[in-house]
Amino acid sequence: MSAKPKAVTTPKKEVIYQVFTRLFGNKNTTNKPWGTIEENGVGKFNDFTDKALQEIKKLGVTYIWYTGVPHHDVIRDYTKYGISNDDPDVVKGRAGSPYAVKDYYNVNPDLAVNPAKRLEEFEALIARSHKNGLKVIIDIVPNHIARNYHSLSNPTGVRDFGADDNTAVEYDKNNNFYYIPGKAFEVPTSDSYKPLNGEKNSLIDGKFSEFPAKWTGNGSRLAKPDINDWYETVKVNYGIKPDGSKDFPELPAGYDTKDYKAHFVYWQDKEVPSSWKKFLDITLYWTAKGVDGFRYDMAEMVPYEFWSYMNSSIKMKNPNAMLIAEVYNPKEYRNYIKLGKMDYLYDKVETYDHLKAIIQGNAMPDPLSDIQMGMADIDHHMLHFLDNHDEQRLASKDFAGLPEKGKPLMVYSATMGTSPTMIYFGQEVGEAGTIDGGFGKPTRTSIFDYVGVPNHQRWMNEGKFDGGQLTKPEKDLRYFYSRLLNFTLTSSALTGKFQEIQTINRNKTKGYNSGIYSYVRWSASEKLIVVINFSWVTSSKFELHVPTDILKTWNVKDGLYTIKEQLYGSVAQLKVEKGEGTIQLTVRPSESLLFRVP
Repeated sequence: MSAKPKAVTTPKKEVIYQVFTRLFGNKNTTNKPWGTIEENGVGKFNDFTDKALQEIKKLGVTYIWYTGVPHHDVIRDYTKYGISNDDPDVVKGRAGSPYAVKDYYNVNPDLAVNPAKRLEEFEALIARSHKNGLKVIIDIVPNHIARNYHSLSNPTGVRDFGADDNTAVEYDKNNNFYYIPGKAFEVPTSDSYKPLNGEKNSLIDGKFSEFPAKWTGNGSRLAKPDINDWYETVKVNYGIKPDGSKDFPELPAGYDTKDYKAHFVYWQDKEVPSSWKKFLDITLYWTAKGVDGFRYDMAEMVPYEFWSYMNSSIKMKNPNAMLIAEVYNPKEYRNYIKLGKMDYLYDKVETYDHLKAIIQGNAMPDPLSDIQMGMADIDHHMLHFLDNHDEQRLASKDFAGLPEKGKPLMVYSATMGTSPTMIYFGQEVGEAGTIDGGFGKPTRTSIFDYVGVPNHQRWMNEGKFDGGQLTKPEKDLRYFYSRLLNFTLTSSALTGKFQEIQTINRNKTKGYNSGIYSYVRWSASEKLIVVINFSWVTSSKFELHVPTDILKTWNVKDGLYTIKEQLYGSVAQLKVEKGEGTIQLTVRPSESLLFRVP
């Protein structure tokens, strides 16, 4: 009896919904700068109800990234739960930076209805997310931790970072931190900044006890870092000596072509620095709790050999884990993908930055072709986004200015590659980041303060999650996002081939205005022609040319074909004559057309 053939899994696009967990469920609209929880409110894990998660899922989302979950420094008294108070002298904002983690084995008490049961409440949210068809991502911040790191929740056998360090030396391979022997840490000072905006607090005295001083998170080796340094954090030592040389085994030649299983085997008999083991324990702890993936903050500040070690171990536990890295140096992309075993990297420095330049009138769309071709070999590993917690809001005055102007950018971002698309909560209803939270200023949604997110709150509608308070333009925008994202989930062409048709149309097509960009995507079962108008003021009427080589590849013969637009349902005619195709089109300002060819 012959064996059954293995089922072939068809790849599909993924969509990640990043949500700042503290802000998502907050109904309070006071938005007092530097306001307390009592004044400005805070969202909870329990605000992610089944209804909320179902609506996120229906938007076209497959993963939800709960940002700011690990227990980080926060200016609030939780001492009755055994949690020590955090010193405002080394905390940014009142609600604290989610990237100054204080305890990796527990979660932010602000997010729990009952802080004593905060871990259980997050575990329930993981289960609820899974029940509603969403996979879960959380942050891991390996480069730095809070200056006052102390875990109340260490599993048996786990010791705190730095607990076993030799603090008499600047560097030791198995020290978790770098030290400045003989010098005490000094709180940075500035004429333009005071902790908690200058309010009285018994812990604010311009001092923080740390001897000897440690290197600061961004690498500053000063005992008194600058006010613009990441002074609330300390840098973690991964076996990189102060002179930059590596104090650990390097991957042999050829490992860029080997899979995670081979990488895992390689590290089994190697001696690695203590910090490597500590972060592996942390990620496996959360993997065992059902977390489906991680977003790694500032991954390029940590050597890719460590990523090989940790990511291969995670994949051995969960081969489908989604591992996303914040890397901004294009020259290092392939190292972090092939040697570091990352699934996805931020496509910020090239695609995102160029799209921003286009919509601000500082660039033409044509260079997008070279950008995409330059990353053709790693296209599937480049995560596309227009909005996240670090960046100016897409709809803000310093980015697109209006949410509708961002629509063509979103179409391009979601359809030009095979990799996942990410949106940031509120983006789909035009959130413009206008709130002054205190420490966090417009045009970003603050990650340091207790604030509300106005457009998102109108969609939330006092916890009904039905969009009941949205304006008509906001409803229309969310409907656009829903149509687009859901289309990407089912389109096989978007996991297939890409070819620009921009160059031929720029050179020979009359009326093909400067804001137009066009390309084709196809698979064995689907053929798409995409035309985008990045201009928000100019309509373009022209005869689009579809080159002979594409139509030959698609096996489209001479004739007249009715082609249907996939977002709005309009139709056009593709005329193929002597092997070359033409389509008569009018493309309105900020409009995008996705035609499926039969």
